Amino acid sequence: MAKFEVLGQQIGKSRFFVIGGPCVIENEALVLRIAAFLKATCEDLGIPYVFKSSYDKANRTSLQSYRGPGLKEGLSILARVREELGVPVLTDIHSVPEAAQAGNIVDILQIPAFLARQTDLLRAAGETGKPVNIKKSQFLAPWDMTQVIEKVRQTGNEKILLTERGSQYGYNNLVVDMRSIPIMTDFGYPVVFDATHSVQLPGGEGSSSGGQREYVAPLACAAVAAGAHGVFLEMHEDPDKALCDGPNSLRLSQVPSLLEKLLKIYHAVRDDQ
Repeated sequence: MAKFEVLGQQIGKSRFFVIGGPCVIENEALVLRIAAFLKATCEDLGIPYVFKSSYDKANRTSLQSYRGPGLKEGLSILARVREELGVPVLTDIHSVPEAAQAGNIVDILQIPAFLARQTDLLRAAGETGKPVNIKKSQFLAPWDMTQVIEKVRQTGNEKILLTERGSQYGYNNLVVDMRSIPIMTDFGYPVVFDATHSVQLPGGEGSSSGGQREYVAPLACAAVAAGAHGVFLEMHEDPDKALCDGPNSLRLSQVPSLLEKLLKIYHAVRDDQ
């Protein structure tokens, strides 16, 4: 499916769009502020947008790492974002029962990269009828995603997004093969570039992951030039104090100018075709 609509926002292959927010729900007030910022920024630029944050980060490096408020409280906060701000919402799911529970609240379900081959999880997400954003695993080739897609399609759900987030290259390092974007585009679904997780250094700080946020902008520009239909950006008011993925998150102040640049690249590439 080339496009679908969530809360009036058109997500697909015909318009540049943004998925963004803090990695994990830290507290309700912060989530509402960032969601309001994303909404205002994207509306000023005429960009469709989806707010993203996780109620549980089930794959943190350390047992002591902050995971989030949990399913019940987290979904309640995301519901408030949706209802009070009118912002479509995306969140991760990690188990089969979570698919239906989260699907009753959010607009898009996301399959984390580590779980992209989990057949039962993919099918449960597809069966909700909600759009499903599948993050390509760090260990999968782009053409391997055809089998992943089929697991959702067999439920009758064609509302699928594919997200590139880098491939494991040695220990604690990711690289992005920009060829994966046109390769996955040929499968017929919108392709998103996760610019912030692609600069992550998994487990790079021992008990947590590191990151190189200075490379978010150049990689995002390259991905949009390569044909990405949208970008995924994690952002925070103070990334150095974020409870999850701070080293690879953008400061809110960095977001508007980057989105303006990406929008220009998106149109420049397509206007030439």
